Amino acid sequence: MTPFRIGYGYDVHRLVEGRDLWLGGVKVPAEKGALGHSDADVLLHAICDALLGAAGSGDIGTHFPDTDAAWKDADSRDLLRRVKEIISADGWTVGNVDATLVLEKPKIKPHVSAMRETIAGILGIDLSAVGIKATTNEGMGFVGRGEGVCAHAVALLVRA
Repeated sequence: MTPFRIGYGYDVHRLVEGRDLWLGGVKVPAEKGALGHSDADVLLHAICDALLGAAGSGDIGTHFPDTDAAWKDADSRDLLRRVKEIISADGWTVGNVDATLVLEKPKIKPHVSAMRETIAGILGIDLSAVGIKATTNEGMGFVGRGEGVCAHAVALLVRA
């Protein structure tokens, strides 16, 4: 059996007024928040999918479907904790995660440290094993028009 695996995750949500913007488990001050069944934290959702994909354990929609009222307004930090339990039960430990947020505003840099600390703490890994970057979409497409936010993530799993 392979001693390590790599997974990729992607998530996207619309931005709307009247919702909080949660990114990486941190409430980020913003004019608009992400719309979704849960708290719509695209960064944590992308990381969950990367971890589940690497473990060959389906995806976030399989484990936490938006058709299940149990996950309505769910805290994505709890989803990430459950994903960690799933991959650990399958004999995997997290080597590292690396993610990129794509949105026009607000600026993410002031919140990156708190996001990294939150993610590292939940996954039980060193802070240096969590990478978070942010970029804009240069005014192009739905992200560029401020209509949405998306995140890409990769994760490395190592046999425990």
